[in-house]
Amino acid sequence: MAPAAPPPAVVLDAVTKRFGKGPQATIALDHVSAEIRPGEITGLVGPDGAGKTTLLRLIAGLLTPDDGKITVLGHDSANAVTAVQQDIGYMPQRFGLYEDLTVAENLRLYADMHGLDEAARQERFHTLLAFTALGPFVERLAGKLSGGMKQKLGLACALLPRPRLLLLDEPSAGVDPASRRELWRIVRTMAGEGVAVMWSTAYLDEAERCDSFLLFDNGRLLASGSPAEFSQRVENRTFLLAVPSGSKHSVQRRAAADPAVADAIIQGERIRLVLKAGAALPDGPALGGSGAPQPVRPRFEDAFVSLLQGRTPERAEARTARPPGEPSAAAPVDGAAIEARDLTRDFGAFRAVDDVTFTVSPGEVFGLLGPNGAGKSTTFRMLCGLLEPSSGSARVAGVDLGTARAAARERIGYMSQRFSLYGELSVRDNLDFFSGVYGLDRARRRQRIEWALESFELGPVARQTSGSLPLGFKQRLALSCALLHEPKVLFLDEPTSGVDPLMRREFWARIGALAERRVTVLVTSHFMDEAEYCDRLAIVYGGRMIALGSPDDLKRRFVSDALPDPTLEDAFVGLIEAQGTQVAS
Repeated sequence: MAPAAPPPAVVLDAVTKRFGKGPQATIALDHVSAEIRPGEITGLVGPDGAGKTTLLRLIAGLLTPDDGKITVLGHDSANAVTAVQQDIGYMPQRFGLYEDLTVAENLRLYADMHGLDEAARQERFHTLLAFTALGPFVERLAGKLSGGMKQKLGLACALLPRPRLLLLDEPSAGVDPASRRELWRIVRTMAGEGVAVMWSTAYLDEAERCDSFLLFDNGRLLASGSPAEFSQRVENRTFLLAVPSGSKHSVQRRAAADPAVADAIIQGERIRLVLKAGAALPDGPALGGSGAPQPVRPRFEDAFVSLLQGRTPERAEARTARPPGEPSAAAPVDGAAIEARDLTRDFGAFRAVDDVTFTVSPGEVFGLLGPNGAGKSTTFRMLCGLLEPSSGSARVAGVDLGTARAAARERIGYMSQRFSLYGELSVRDNLDFFSGVYGLDRARRRQRIEWALESFELGPVARQTSGSLPLGFKQRLALSCALLHEPKVLFLDEPTSGVDPLMRREFWARIGALAERRVTVLVTSHFMDEAEYCDRLAIVYGGRMIALGSPDDLKRRFVSDALPDPTLEDAFVGLIEAQGTQVAS
């Protein structure tokens, strides 16, 4: 007789949570019912503001539901908070440790909070430092760790009390693919030991790795079950279309506008198509492709986007967004639009960037990728004119940053990773302020502000303070501000972090349209599917550039019998691991 299945670690029974009162209250969770099983990784999936963080905080006993009941490890979360929290490990979305304490001091602080005696803490410290590979860094300040190492330290602190339930709120956000895989190895081991894991994620490829998932949108549970079964919703509706060299952005836009197509995204030199239910396959050459679309295995993301578009058809239009009155084609640049020559940057005795050289052509979308702490952000900042190199040179839009930095900045648009506009100012006031910063005269300023409000569909929120906007609108505003002065070169630093997949499609449709008008784009990202949109990629590791080529070129390096169709993540991790092997030898 088979042993009885263990009881659920978490039971959600018609859970509702509101913020505010009366008609203006925001419903963060709306009658959510589900079960979380021990020994499984359950993915919490959905766009920004869907309710994922609220649910984790409710389960952890940090909030109480307005309606419904949450049972956690046999206890009512609202009435037995202390009992619940004794067996829970919780890792919040933002790095919650003390950056001015060392790794060892953070671990000791959390051990004190959990009341571990000396023998228990020494055993746990030894195990977790080996488990997370943080042993060599115990005396390093947490604030000096790379993004991936910070996440490992946060995870180690969450694991100190040997939890039966592990709550992880976007633990891999902003973490490079190699570090993400290491986090997954650690968490998968914990699940194998019977721990119930809830993993909130913005990465849809991560959702595919989970044992089960809960998909949220606007506080409602839209779907749940196994990722493989969910992907089958679009079985026989997913295809790859090869495209002529240099035409992927225009073909993608044409395909996305086809009435038979639910989704169209760029994968290297191919377009991935998801057809609407019951639609006939469009003719490849009619879309601008090379030959007929070829069938391909459906992915979780295909079904996810198809479902969201089916529920809210107006959001489907985001993927084809091509704003009217887009900036005029940039004036031609003599030679390269971006040129880095022997670029080097030292911070004291530490060399962050070591002799990096590459060029970017006008109208090219160029990706700068690398693990956390590899030097890509330092390289990016030097090319933007925000940081002076120790040696070497950088030219942008035909101007030498070493001798004419102010002139170069007039030709550069910059969108930072974090929302850097003025939250207390309205949308229109932000546009007015930045048009003034860029030196536009009064008539030109009015013209460009109206262009931004119309092109980015910001008119309805023009009087709202920018800090109160949803994340997708904040992203639109930030990009429109960066384009007010019609720059020749656009720098984007992880521009879509936390943005829902449909809004990311809108964003990249705009970038593709800019590239066709000869605006040069340099972007950093930890989303490998975004890197597929780039014409070429530079991979930086240990301060040096270790690879340069198109996404397809990099993937072809790792084709083998065991890996006949490698992903860009496979290529990225393979390149990093090869460098580590060389250093070790």
